Amino acid sequence: MPLDPLPAGQLAAVVTSLEMRARPRPAPMPASPLRLVRWTAPTNDAYRTLFRRVGSPWLWFSRLAMAEEELAAILADPAVELFAVADPRGIEVGMLELDFRRPGECEIAFLGLVPDLAGQGHGHWLMANALAMGWRAGVERMWVHTCTLDHPGALAFYRRSGFTPYALAVETFADPRIAGLLPRDAAPHVPLIAPDPA
Repeated sequence: MPLDPLPAGQLAAVVTSLEMRARPRPAPMPASPLRLVRWTAPTNDAYRTLFRRVGSPWLWFSRLAMAEEELAAILADPAVELFAVADPRGIEVGMLELDFRRPGECEIAFLGLVPDLAGQGHGHWLMANALAMGWRAGVERMWVHTCTLDHPGALAFYRRSGFTPYALAVETFADPRIAGLLPRDAAPHVPLIAPDPA
């Protein structure tokens, strides 16, 4: 099969969408010293600061490129529930965003922890909280998506959590490091190929 080259400065990712159509069986909440702190309409700057801390290693950029008014509207929407993950000192070390804007559905829009917490079981605690809060009266489906730029264990983690893949798509976009949305040294595992200066 021929390869379709990307122009310098562009990236591509395979996006996997996953869903869960039945509430999982009740189970004990995993132990964790972390806690969830509800954010009610945080400022764009506060939100983006945590978004960068959690997502820079995986090139999360969508909310960084969004217009100010559009982001503010999402953050203030009562159907979007935002949580910071705080450690015992009160330092924000992760985020959870549940989107209930589609009737009967809950999207896990963002779920993540800072890289220093990877591999310690905190992700299971965070997912257990997401599922407990997402499966509420009237919700018939929870869904989430991940991509090949995400943590290499993300897809398997979602599947172990009970989600089933249902769609694949290829996304191409301008490298957010070149645009200045993220530091140029973010996600060093993803080659940064800048276009030649004009």
